[in-house]
Amino acid sequence: MILINSENKYNEVQLAYGKKGYKLKVPENFDVIEPKFIKEVGSAKEEIDKALLSPTNSKPLRSLLEGKNDIAISVCDITRAQPRKVVIETIVEHIKDLIPISNIKILIATGTHRPNTKEELIEMLGKDIVRTLNVINHVCDDNESLIKMPTSLDDVNVLLNKHWVNADFRITTGFVEPHFFAGFSGGSKLVAPGLAGLKTIMKLHNYKRLNNPNSIWGEVEKNPIQQDVRKIAKETGVDFTLDVALNRDQKITNVFCGDLIDSHNEACNFARETAMVQVSQPYDLVITSNSGYPLDQNLYQTVKGLSAASQIVKDKGEILCLSECSDGIPSHGKFYSLLSEFSDPEHVEGMLSDPNFHCQDQWQVQILSQIAKKSNINLYTEGLSEIEIKNAFMFNVPDPQKFIDQKVKENTNIRGCVLPEGPITIPVLKNN
Repeated sequence: MILINSENKYNEVQLAYGKKGYKLKVPENFDVIEPKFIKEVGSAKEEIDKALLSPTNSKPLRSLLEGKNDIAISVCDITRAQPRKVVIETIVEHIKDLIPISNIKILIATGTHRPNTKEELIEMLGKDIVRTLNVINHVCDDNESLIKMPTSLDDVNVLLNKHWVNADFRITTGFVEPHFFAGFSGGSKLVAPGLAGLKTIMKLHNYKRLNNPNSIWGEVEKNPIQQDVRKIAKETGVDFTLDVALNRDQKITNVFCGDLIDSHNEACNFARETAMVQVSQPYDLVITSNSGYPLDQNLYQTVKGLSAASQIVKDKGEILCLSECSDGIPSHGKFYSLLSEFSDPEHVEGMLSDPNFHCQDQWQVQILSQIAKKSNINLYTEGLSEIEIKNAFMFNVPDPQKFIDQKVKENTNIRGCVLPEGPITIPVLKNN
C-alpha cells in the first residue's frame, strides 16, 4: 500500500466516480491512500488456461470432468467488476471437447439483487456467450426454483438454486477483494448468498452475525459469516473454483483456482497484502468513493465505501462520499422502505436486534446506521433526491469541492484522508 503526499499546497486527486471519475483538490497534508498498483497479467486468457491445468490442491479441471455431463458455473451479477467474459470463454474453450455446449449453464449469482437484463448480460458476458449458452438469473424469492439442502448449520434452512444443485459438476467464479462483513468476496459467496433463497440469506446476514466484531473487512478464520458460507458451499458441493484479483483499472493481476477453500485462502492473502493498509490515527475528515462503476450504481452498494471510510474516521468526524447511484436506491428490495421506517439511526438497533424481526436488506440498514451513529455522512450524487439522501441518514452535498474548502476553513488543522478507489482500499487503525 502507498501513502501519497505532495510538496504543493494542494493535491489534485481523481476519485473513482461512475465511468468518468471526479477530480478534487485537497490540502497537501491530507493522506491519499491507494491500493498497491499491480500490473495486469500479460494475457488473461493464457493465465486462466495455465491455472486450470495447474490448480491449487486439486486435479486439473479436465481430469475432474471425466464422467460428467451437466455443468453449472456461477458468476457475479452486474454490480461487480468481475471480468466474466474472458473467464467463461476460457473455461468453455478449455472443456468444450468434453462437455456439450448445450449442457453448460451460466448462473448469475444475484443474491437478493434484481435479475440482470439481456442488455446487461451482453455487457457482462458478451453476445456469443449469451447467444450460445444457457444463461439463468437466480431469483432468491422464487420458491419453485429452490431446493432445500442438508447442512450442519442448526439455525439456517439452506435453500439453493435448483440448476446449481442438479448439475453434475459445479464451478464458482468470482473475484476477491476485502468485503465489509464477510471478510473477502469471491469463493463460497458465489453459492451463498449468490445462489441462495431469500430466507437463507436473511439468516446468514441476521443482526447477531453482523454484530459480531469479527464480521469485518479482511477477517476470515474468526468471521462467522465467512465460515458459515464456506460450510454451506463445502457441504452442498463445489467441485472447482476460479477467482481472480483485479487492479484499479479492473484488469486481472492474478488467478487462483482449484480447491474451494485452499484456493480462496490464497486469493484472500494476496488481496490482504495488496488492498489493506494500516494508519496510525483516525481522521477528522475521510473522503471516499464507492470504486466507481459498476459498484457505485446504487445507494445500497455505496454502504461499502462508507464502511471503508468509517474504519478510520474519528467519532463524530465527517465522511464525504462521492457515488453516482445511476440506478438509484435501487427500486428493488426492501432497503429504502426499511430505512424510511426510521427518523434517526439510533432507533434502528431496537427493531433489528429483535430475533423475531426479519426483513430483506436489514443487514445493509444495520451497517449504515452504525456508520451514521459514529460520524456525519455527507453524500455527493447525481442519482438521488435530497429526501432520499436524508432518509438514508445522510446530508446532501451539491458541491464536494466547496464542502472540502469549507471544512478546511473551519478547522485549519483538520486531519484528512482520501480513499480515491473507495472500498478497493481498506484502511485499518494500527491498534485494531
